[in-house]
Amino acid sequence: MRSDFPRLRRAIFGLLVSTSIASGALADVRVPSIFGNNMVLQREQANPVWGWAEPGEEVVVTIADQTKKATADDQGNWRVTLDPLALGDAKTMVIEGKNRLEFGDVLIGEVWLCSGQSNMQWSVDQANDADLEKMTANYPHIRLISVPRIGVQEPQDDFQGEWQQCTSDTVGSFSAVGYFFGRQLHQSLGMPIGLIDNSWGGSSCEAWVQRELLEADEAYGPLLERWSKEEAKFEELSAAESKDDNQAKQLANLKSRMTGQHRPGNLYCGVLRPILGYGIRGTIWYQGESNASRAYQYRDLFPLMIQSWRDEWKQGDFPFYWVQLADFRDEVSEPGDSDWAELREAQTMTMERLPNTGEAVIIDIGEGRDIHPRNKQDVAKRLARWALAKDYGLPIEYQSPTYKSVETEGNKMTLTFDHVGAQGLYTFDVKRPIGFTIAGEDQKFVDAKAELVGKDKVVVWSDEIEAPVAVRYAWATNPVANVTSRNGLPLTPFRTDDWKGVTADAK
Repeated sequence: MRSDFPRLRRAIFGLLVSTSIASGALADVRVPSIFGNNMVLQREQANPVWGWAEPGEEVVVTIADQTKKATADDQGNWRVTLDPLALGDAKTMVIEGKNRLEFGDVLIGEVWLCSGQSNMQWSVDQANDADLEKMTANYPHIRLISVPRIGVQEPQDDFQGEWQQCTSDTVGSFSAVGYFFGRQLHQSLGMPIGLIDNSWGGSSCEAWVQRELLEADEAYGPLLERWSKEEAKFEELSAAESKDDNQAKQLANLKSRMTGQHRPGNLYCGVLRPILGYGIRGTIWYQGESNASRAYQYRDLFPLMIQSWRDEWKQGDFPFYWVQLADFRDEVSEPGDSDWAELREAQTMTMERLPNTGEAVIIDIGEGRDIHPRNKQDVAKRLARWALAKDYGLPIEYQSPTYKSVETEGNKMTLTFDHVGAQGLYTFDVKRPIGFTIAGEDQKFVDAKAELVGKDKVVVWSDEIEAPVAVRYAWATNPVANVTSRNGLPLTPFRTDDWKGVTADAK
């Protein structure tokens, strides 16, 4: 999404000014904006509460039947940890030092972070049936808060925002996937739900990672070197006393880049750091489009990002569920390579790299003409299935079928799949499985014939290939494919080969 640098610059300036003013008045106890009226605290876990005060000042935090005390350190920082709270009536939190803060209508429930790029940022106003969705969006026990989009290299400790009740008036600008996910949880569990949205359209994965972690791994050297050259050019042009029209335009573009959503570490510092540590149940994530040209790199970068978040949050391996890239662009008539297919593969691989992770496959509900599919309701339902089954113990199917193994006999290859559901595999619209391609040792793929066998197997062949060695499924940016489980969860795109992809050398 296009950057609005002047507005962004004003936002940054306002935040820095407010921080400066507040730091000059440390006698007043303060907390970051993630704490406030209408907030939701994660149930049944110890939750930190933190803020600032005058060095040496005693701070007392009271909620329900517990009182916690802390003394501000030499820098004015203080922190307490609340004992686990259970579901119940709305509560009031009081924080006292030399002044008193009181936050009302505090709920205890389930808190989820909604993060990623534009398909997570995509609002309810922009989704299918927005008028009907807003008409019925009166859920006083669903609470929403959004983090402004600020990209900086200096870690921020606060942001401008506040918790709001979910109403027809407040939901329209909130993340559609986030809201529909939260609504499904609320309706299924009957519990208060808190949703934190810090997504930023067009963002690159490396912007969400602490820059020092990238600098410590030589694999990201070329990426950081490119950015270092831009940063040096920006400093050079900024320091120049006079500039011609071309230099002025170049400087304006670089300013947007420096404060944008691609620069390594920018979003970690600007939109993650201010909320890092707030008690959550888990995270839902929708991103990857901006990294498709470097899909092989994403195999390591994405797990690095997740693990680094977990390490810093200090809540263990909290759930992290993401949306696999949807189908996009024009359909093609011949099998071939695809950076988007390789990015989907990298996303799927992450489930093997890290525990407590999951992937919502949506290869069937994208829009070829638009990178932003309007059907965010089904996306959210597939994410919600993971949470409801894995984190809340509901007996529902949640994972798309995945490739398990292959056996070859003659010119046919028999594929076996996991997670096919109680009723097994199914084909949408027509009985014949569509979307399989097959190749011999020459690595030239052709469209394959396929047949479902039993609940968990598909036999694949082509009269053109006498000695097949590899099968791929839905291996295209916009594949035509129709295999699902009986409950409609699409078969996860896959390949049986490990032949070098088109993004293997991209750094």
